[in-house]
Amino acid sequence: MAGRGARETLRCAAWWGGVIVDLKTVIEVAIKPALALLPSKMDTAAARVMLLAIGLQESRFLHRRQLGDGPARGLWQFERGGGVRGVLTHPASREYAYRICKVRDVEPIAAAVHPALETDDVLAATFARLLMWTDAWSLPPMGDAQGGWGLYTRAWRPGKPHPQTWAALYGQAVVEVRGEHVGMV
Repeated sequence: MAGRGARETLRCAAWWGGVIVDLKTVIEVAIKPALALLPSKMDTAAARVMLLAIGLQESRFLHRRQLGDGPARGLWQFERGGGVRGVLTHPASREYAYRICKVRDVEPIAAAVHPALETDDVLAATFARLLMWTDAWSLPPMGDAQGGWGLYTRAWRPGKPHPQTWAALYGQAVVEVRGEHVGMV
């Protein structure tokens, strides 16, 4: 038990210092806790791949505030009037979003959620999964990079999309999830 506590302390110290060591850390400290707050049907290998791929595409898991003092916040780069408001108001996500806000002690209004995304990675990952949930199309199967790009551009609506980086980042996410969650559907 003492060894486990030391490892946990070391991992949390690296995380809370603002440095995300690797994708395993993102999964363990942000994605798994976020998905645990949502219905189990939302936790699939394909969803985890998309969470990693979009986070890599948006922030490389390095920036919680948009570069150049832009309006986006959190590792998944949400804008207040876009993704945040969308998740809080969409019929498919609203109930979940309100419940998550209560659990994370954030008022369920865009003006409160938006700045919280910059410091609460679990909240940010939850909102990212819920934004994907609002998409009318089915979640693309793991390995479908083109389908993943479609979901990303429909849901995130990037102002300056970079399709040239997507395939490699998506591939990195697939490799990580396949290694971490063998047998998950």
